[in-house]
Amino acid sequence: MITSQLLAFVAILVSCVLKVSSLDTFIAAVYEHAVILPNTAVIPVSHEEALALMNQNLDLLETAITSAAKQGAHIIVTPEDGIYGWNFTRETIYPYLEDIPDPEVNWIPCNNPNRFGHTPVQERLSCLAKDNSIYVVANIGDKKPCNASDPQCPPDGRYQYNTDVVFDSQGKLVARYHKHNLFMGESQFNVPKKLEVITFDTIFGRFGIFTCFDILFHDPAVTLVEDFHVDTIVFPTAWMNVLPHLSAIEFHSAWAVGMGVNFLAANIHHPQKRMTGSGIYAPDSPRAFHYDMKTMEGKLLISRLNSSHHPVMVNWTSYASNIKAFSTANQEFKSTVFFDEFTFLELTRVTGNYTVCQKELCCHLSYKMSEKKPDEVYALGAFDGLHVVEGTYYLQICTLLKCKTLNLSTCGAAVETASSRFEMFSLSGTFGTRYVFPEVLLSDSQLAPGEFQVSSDGRLFSVKPPSAPILTVTLFGRLYEKDSILKASSNLGAHAPGVMLGVVALIVCSFSKMMSLGWTLIQYDRYSNKKRRLRHKPAQSGNYVKTQRKMVINKPRRKALIRNQPY
Repeated sequence: MITSQLLAFVAILVSCVLKVSSLDTFIAAVYEHAVILPNTAVIPVSHEEALALMNQNLDLLETAITSAAKQGAHIIVTPEDGIYGWNFTRETIYPYLEDIPDPEVNWIPCNNPNRFGHTPVQERLSCLAKDNSIYVVANIGDKKPCNASDPQCPPDGRYQYNTDVVFDSQGKLVARYHKHNLFMGESQFNVPKKLEVITFDTIFGRFGIFTCFDILFHDPAVTLVEDFHVDTIVFPTAWMNVLPHLSAIEFHSAWAVGMGVNFLAANIHHPQKRMTGSGIYAPDSPRAFHYDMKTMEGKLLISRLNSSHHPVMVNWTSYASNIKAFSTANQEFKSTVFFDEFTFLELTRVTGNYTVCQKELCCHLSYKMSEKKPDEVYALGAFDGLHVVEGTYYLQICTLLKCKTLNLSTCGAAVETASSRFEMFSLSGTFGTRYVFPEVLLSDSQLAPGEFQVSSDGRLFSVKPPSAPILTVTLFGRLYEKDSILKASSNLGAHAPGVMLGVVALIVCSFSKMMSLGWTLIQYDRYSNKKRRLRHKPAQSGNYVKTQRKMVINKPRRKALIRNQPY
């Protein structure tokens, strides 16, 4: 076993290598793309027809990429499904797929397009990156053949993956990520047999990548930040907004704050399906964001970000656990928020202090309104339980929100506008997790950059009167370890605890070999406690250090989610 001293030495060496010629800041771009959709077809189109549709979308992406590069952007992120759209079956998406190799093959498709078969989409993306000297993040489909020797091989003899790719400023493929947490409606794709945790290094920071629905789960999202210490997440998504707590700009900006990283979110623009909301988010505040339900146009966002951060440690239960509960003179009531039954208290006064509890969670609110509008109702709500619709995940949520009507049963329904002004608010809760994401959403689904802060003792509070009426102020907590515990309990009854996925996480590190600028690292398997291998083979080209770090975790395939709408 490698000694702790050697592990420390390697960590210092790696840090030194990656900081050579580093930039303190960089310019990021995201593009919200109004995708051109294919005609709905039961029979697969030809490869030529598929490529023609993809080239139409690539023409639009090319305009955005070129514009971003001219404005000095170092990297641009484009959306999930941005090249071919959605509404596919397993058969009808096949003509749109390409074989995407492991980035370890050291390939620039623009220079050698036929090395891995017919790959015109990868060739074009590579050339766009190379010709504009910019990192390009895109989402396409990967296909991998298999046969009867593989017991999990699908009947059609191939795996199909929802895949993110990254090309560096030389046009080289430096990262490939197969989406792990597939959302409902993605039956055209397979869940990869091994969970991948993918990073790539640049002179402007270390980046991690995951896709859309992945954000609600521990792996790979949290693992990238906590175990691989990425500075920035790139996030292609096709996100359908769900108010009051899962609007794209609201939740994605909150994740950046909660995890202490930059977050580059590129969404599809398709208002008919409530798809809009992209942004460039820093850990302290949004830098640029876009939410537009009125027009049909795409939108390019550009902003400068710091390359690295010093995360602020927050004890999310400290304040709330050490104060006396506020008055609960008002009668509590129940109402539903996105299929979950919350416990609420109505805010009946212009100013007040309230506490509401559910199970182990107590939420404390202090607030002051400029005036209380007679035609609007606000409430303080708490939820502590397992969410089971469109995914299974355990939540603890404290929320101040506007109800849809004066009828208290509408508290938790989607609301898009408000007129009541608040002068101040302070929200806290007795959370049983350190993973809490602070949300503030104003009327017309706008963010409030620079108008609120999070204290080290776990309070979300306004630093000045909000610039617009409030839709919701929320602390969105995730108890990842309870996802599989409760799911296994409900499904398996008295079966042994060993079948419960994700309960035990052992960290075992060892080294097998170390060479100049290259090493292999063995790390723990969060689910099966087997070893997993992290490969790191950096190669230097020009001023950029280009690598893909890839960690795979052997894990049983998840059961299908309840399906209703795509993320």
